[in-house]
Amino acid sequence: MIKFGTDGWRAVIAKDFTFQNVAIVTQALVDYLNSQVLTNRTLVVGYDCRFLSEQFAREVAAQLAANNFQVLLFDEAVPTPMVSFEVKTKNLASGVVITASHNPPKFNGFKVKAPFGGSAPPEMTEQIEAQLNKSTPITTSFNDAVRKGQIKALQPSINYGRHIAKIVDLERIKASKSHLVVDSMHGSGARWVEHLLSGGKCKVTTIRANPDPYFGGVNPEPIRTNLSALFETVKQNSALLGLATDGDADRVGAADELGNFINSHQIVAMLLLHLAKNRAWHGGVAITFSQSVLVKRIAEHYGLPIYETPIGFKYLAELMLSQDILISGEESGGIGIKGHIPERDGILNSLLLAEAIITSEKTPTALLESIWREFGRFYYDRLDLHIDINKGKAFVENMKLSPPSNLAGEKIADVATLDGTKLIFTDGSWLLLRQSGTEPVLRLYCEASSQAKLEKLLTTASQLANEKKPG
Repeated sequence: MIKFGTDGWRAVIAKDFTFQNVAIVTQALVDYLNSQVLTNRTLVVGYDCRFLSEQFAREVAAQLAANNFQVLLFDEAVPTPMVSFEVKTKNLASGVVITASHNPPKFNGFKVKAPFGGSAPPEMTEQIEAQLNKSTPITTSFNDAVRKGQIKALQPSINYGRHIAKIVDLERIKASKSHLVVDSMHGSGARWVEHLLSGGKCKVTTIRANPDPYFGGVNPEPIRTNLSALFETVKQNSALLGLATDGDADRVGAADELGNFINSHQIVAMLLLHLAKNRAWHGGVAITFSQSVLVKRIAEHYGLPIYETPIGFKYLAELMLSQDILISGEESGGIGIKGHIPERDGILNSLLLAEAIITSEKTPTALLESIWREFGRFYYDRLDLHIDINKGKAFVENMKLSPPSNLAGEKIADVATLDGTKLIFTDGSWLLLRQSGTEPVLRLYCEASSQAKLEKLLTTASQLANEKKPG
């Protein structure tokens, strides 16, 4: 079954992600586009470093050409945000990226980009899904389409780098004598950060830059469990900061100078503080339901409006299109910045985080400590429980309708239900319970004022969720 998720269609290679099914999805996209009023019949196609990604991209390009579209096909694997940038700046009809982002190596995917330069919104993907299997795929020979000029090779965009240089003070970073370590996790982030910082005093060491469809044996998601290589390299080189991007380089992860993980909540807090305090930028702060209370406190301190959405970057993107948003952030490392595309961009945010650290004239550890002193100390973690979907839904619903007065000895001050059930404690700590509707995973998100409280709340919630009901 072909079903679009929060950011495109993803499936296991050779099982569901086959050339036949990719042709079905491509034809559905064609039929959707033909139902629209188009002023430009050109699309851009990009791909990541996964198994057969380039071949899938070539087939998509050939099929688009056979359906009377002009195609710009990247001639190498590129970051997903670069494809979005090309769609927006060239006013194209749409874009396609063959990527499964941060998913395990056995997956690949089909991301659709909207004309505004971001992921296709739900109403667009729903209309594409409605066209699935409505018509027989029309295709042609890739080489014939190239020969006829219907497919043109596109090199990685120089303008993308120039645009980033308008947002990030690259010269300030280059002028510093800092040492940065960049972990591309064998994905399409490659050496982009290193390239954009070349020619200065700042030393950049890039690891896992070579493309590898197996991603070195770990999932290409920049979270703590997958970044041991980054942590070790930072420590070995006495580097100031470690940066990481996921498989298609739209998410960011980081490590401090001690080789310790900097979570996404802390990254968003550091970036927001830098933009509001040092840059004096203004605009709203858009965060998903699982984002940090620290971010809210910083926004309030600088008088910036706060928008809270359900979990999923698509909700943040909608706000970036309709409101003046300074920064948008989600728990999984996706961050959007004012003046850029309404999209996550791991390359941009890696560079912006480096700028924030260097501008502060502090180490990442010292900067985080100063933020904690001013806005409160908080620790974050997430626990995924593999339990039956119905059982998980019942647990979340029960905690919503009949919340306890306290949990693990901590008094509950409020309950919020924007997306799942969020228990908010008297000191600002919170625990969010959220059941996946498509897989047997109950996610427990928690931010607490101490590491001990964090562990206690997650452990207690896990035990309650796994309790067997009598009967």
